[in-house]
Amino acid sequence: MDTTESDIPARLFDGRLLRRMIGYIRPYLWLMLGATAVVVPLTLLSSTLPLLVRDATDHYLIPTGLDAGARWQGLLHIGRLYLLVGFGAFLLRFAQGYLLSWLAQKILFDMRADIFSKILRLPFRYFDRHPVGRLMTRVSSDVDAMQRLLTDGLIGLTTDLLMLVGTLGFMFWVNPRLALIMLALFPPLLVILFLLNTKVRSAHRAVRKQQSSLNSYLQESITGMTTVQLFNREEATRQRFAAQNGPLRDAFLRSVKWFSYAFPATEIMGALSTALVLGYGGYLILHGQDDLTIGELLAFLAYIRDFFRPLDDLSEKSNVLQAPIASGERVFGLMDTAEARPDPGASAAPARLRGDITFENVWFAYQDEDWVLRDLSFHIPAGTSLAIVGATGAGKSSLICLIARFYDVQKGAVKVDGVDVRAYRQADLRRRIGIVLQDPFIFSGTIADNISLRTPGITREQVEAAARHVNAHIFITQRAGGYDAVLQERGAGLSTGQKQLLALARAQVVDPKILLLDEATANLDLASEAKVTEAMGMVA
Repeated sequence: MDTTESDIPARLFDGRLLRRMIGYIRPYLWLMLGATAVVVPLTLLSSTLPLLVRDATDHYLIPTGLDAGARWQGLLHIGRLYLLVGFGAFLLRFAQGYLLSWLAQKILFDMRADIFSKILRLPFRYFDRHPVGRLMTRVSSDVDAMQRLLTDGLIGLTTDLLMLVGTLGFMFWVNPRLALIMLALFPPLLVILFLLNTKVRSAHRAVRKQQSSLNSYLQESITGMTTVQLFNREEATRQRFAAQNGPLRDAFLRSVKWFSYAFPATEIMGALSTALVLGYGGYLILHGQDDLTIGELLAFLAYIRDFFRPLDDLSEKSNVLQAPIASGERVFGLMDTAEARPDPGASAAPARLRGDITFENVWFAYQDEDWVLRDLSFHIPAGTSLAIVGATGAGKSSLICLIARFYDVQKGAVKVDGVDVRAYRQADLRRRIGIVLQDPFIFSGTIADNISLRTPGITREQVEAAARHVNAHIFITQRAGGYDAVLQERGAGLSTGQKQLLALARAQVVDPKILLLDEATANLDLASEAKVTEAMGMVA
């Protein structure tokens, strides 16, 4: 069963998403560890800066027994150290950011390749039920969104946690009592952030769902723009787009509303912590208790700022990352979609097929038991031609799909040379079959590339011979550039008949033993159709 949109979060967010991401990180483990290890010296350097402020305040700013010149020299020395340490921290932050970005792009490259490979293996039934726009969203925007899940998520969160722990350790080292007072507000902050994250995650899932629907409708509308304009359906199409666009806007606004609560919550907690520490520390200094100095209090206040900085980042990331998490759930949901029936270990296909085709009591339905073919049996001996006629929807195209094993029968068997097609590897079977559909697909690229499909081993001479064989050579050579003429998307500028001729040449160039035509000459003029059928050995 194919993965549905509603069950992806329930299946993947229970820890499996994290494990899947780690699987992509594993080949670059040392690079990730290097980027993470930078946090240790970075934390030490950053935590040294408040200590320098403490020493400058207690030893040189507050009146001491030193003269003004010595105090000034001490301040200059600490200032130089401060600049040196700050510059070192800057270099470490730059190195970490560069490593994380480089790592993320390597992983996303691997991920896109895997997703596209998965799409190539999906059965035809999947494409019957899932619009192209949704798949484009998975490969493009969903994967791009996961970059934040890598840089700001798995590694970024680890970095912030390490800096949080390191800063907290310095706070306890400077003054344990002030550190405990500051931490008193920590538990309620965590509860608030957890509740907000739950709301944000739900809102982002809704955003991705609405975005996918909008992309699907946009792709469909642009592809069918000729029909839309031909029947004056521009206004109706615009209204349907508005009906799709409105829910996406509302979903975004809901996610922004919940996200907007998180940062102020952290800011308020930071302000309360500062006020508590300043009040309590000031009381101790004024009453001469706990041996707390003004420099130590200033250093501690700086540590509070440094403590809440990664905490602010954690709060922001935990909310911002809800969108990449939703994208990750959907991407891996696609990756987990069941593929077509697996190929056998060894193909039964001989070096060359004879082309004998047999249908034995075949029952077939695209959905459930809505049968298109019922108990169908017939035999086509090798080297013969058979024309099948029938009403629209009678199942003529379905016969072609079953022979090439785009679909599998529910009952009975389809055999080629006496062997069930399910015993062949799909690639081996289709390599020996040529198929031409009524509405062939033309790719962007040259005419020669569209005939050969850039198959290794097919020469230009073979391409031209196939085009001559199906009577396509004349119109090709009349175009500027000939076989090297570049065609636009879906063959814009070609007539439907010319597209069919290219598709016939495409089928002919592989020298198939079985040639399946689905009204492949329907758009040719009578003279061209007669030449094609004669050249291919068919009865005109």
